Amino acid sequence: MLKKRMGSSAQQHVLLFPFMAKGHTIPLLQFGRILLNRHVAVTVITTPANRPFVEESLAGTAASVVTIPFTSTAVPGVESTDKLPSMSLFYNFALSTVSMQPHFEQALEALPRVSFMVTDGFLWWTLQSANIFKIRRLAFTGMSSYCMSLCRVAAVEGIFSGPQPKGELVELTQFTWIRMCKDDVETEFRNREAETAAHEFNTKMMETTMNSYGVVENSFYELQPAFVDYLNSNSSYKTWCLGPFCLAAQQPKKIYRVPDTKPRWIRWLDEKLEQKCSVLYVSFGSQPEVSLEQLEELAVGLEESSVSFLWVITKKNWDLPEGFEERVKSKGMVVREWVDQREILMHESMKGFLSHCGWNSVLESVCAGVPILAWPLAADQHLNAKMVDEEIRVGLRVETSDGSLRGFVKREGLKKTVRELMEGEKRKEAMKKVGEWACMAIKAVEEGGSSWSSLEFLLQETSV
Repeated sequence: MLKKRMGSSAQQHVLLFPFMAKGHTIPLLQFGRILLNRHVAVTVITTPANRPFVEESLAGTAASVVTIPFTSTAVPGVESTDKLPSMSLFYNFALSTVSMQPHFEQALEALPRVSFMVTDGFLWWTLQSANIFKIRRLAFTGMSSYCMSLCRVAAVEGIFSGPQPKGELVELTQFTWIRMCKDDVETEFRNREAETAAHEFNTKMMETTMNSYGVVENSFYELQPAFVDYLNSNSSYKTWCLGPFCLAAQQPKKIYRVPDTKPRWIRWLDEKLEQKCSVLYVSFGSQPEVSLEQLEELAVGLEESSVSFLWVITKKNWDLPEGFEERVKSKGMVVREWVDQREILMHESMKGFLSHCGWNSVLESVCAGVPILAWPLAADQHLNAKMVDEEIRVGLRVETSDGSLRGFVKREGLKKTVRELMEGEKRKEAMKKVGEWACMAIKAVEEGGSSWSSLEFLLQETSV
């Protein structure tokens, strides 16, 4: 049995500082709700341009929001990655966040006593600030233990620097059932050239994460026990699996008392449900970058698949083939607005997710019991796709024209895998596995579950 925390829980005060990207901000704000539900005081640090989104996300809660100035030396006037004109500017943008450090420390001086802070791993410099004020800093990586473990093992075993071709699979001695290749990770991670902004950023991030009090992970232990255990046995810090945040946050369910107040895409999904149509959700996150040629193959592949689909497009410069939306209007809907992805995935008509495999999207799909067609584009997405396909077996990968991990996807290959996910034999296993994981995720965040208990232990440990 867990012991009751000593003292008043109201005495505990946690500071959250998310990196300025939606995929990093949303889960930390969900974690804030979890803490508030445990009667812990929460303060969120953000920038002026990001404050409205933070406040809207935390509406109806007692969370405090503190704004500090940020002027990016890399891209003046830009305060979040979704506003970058190109993701090639990401590393310079991320490195320039250090300019916020003096303002962050001024904010810390003015705040009531902080029990611990959870700051994004990308904000590496917050560790120094935490040490100055003698506050425990936990890093939020936004990644899975599977991904972090494989990267570490592959680096130690020399797979990234080995002589083999980039697509050749090599067995890991630490995890003998897994085979990795260089293409499983981004070039800038495996080619660590000291003179690049990518190398400087990745080095700072990894070193400060390893020297932090711990790592907060948006996951649950049962999903990846071997990898959590590996990290905890081979690190000076502890990995705390406290999620899935989207389940544990207990956000109020949206109730549309007047049908016309429903977003048009939810009304469309309702119609598809009445028609007994299975719908494929298509989304590649807030900052995908693909060529115009690849975009056209994607659009035509969806059209020719004859599957009903809801495609959310966040990039303003994504021009679809002429007449596309008119031709597919009986089967598909294209949305160019910000949506509640979890609400969409939880809709009864939703039966598949064509995803870039950002970690938040993987977790939300698993929690909703929706199998995934993985089309990774960048960052940790290729390893997340590997996990989806090979480790937890909740989906499959798109078919590339040359069979490589990062190859071009033609319409025929996409059409084939879309149909396989929605109607084929592989769907049966994916549905069975994703249902099992969804049940485990729910149990993990319930009172007494693994994530619920881990947070209780963390709050006990940091109460003194």
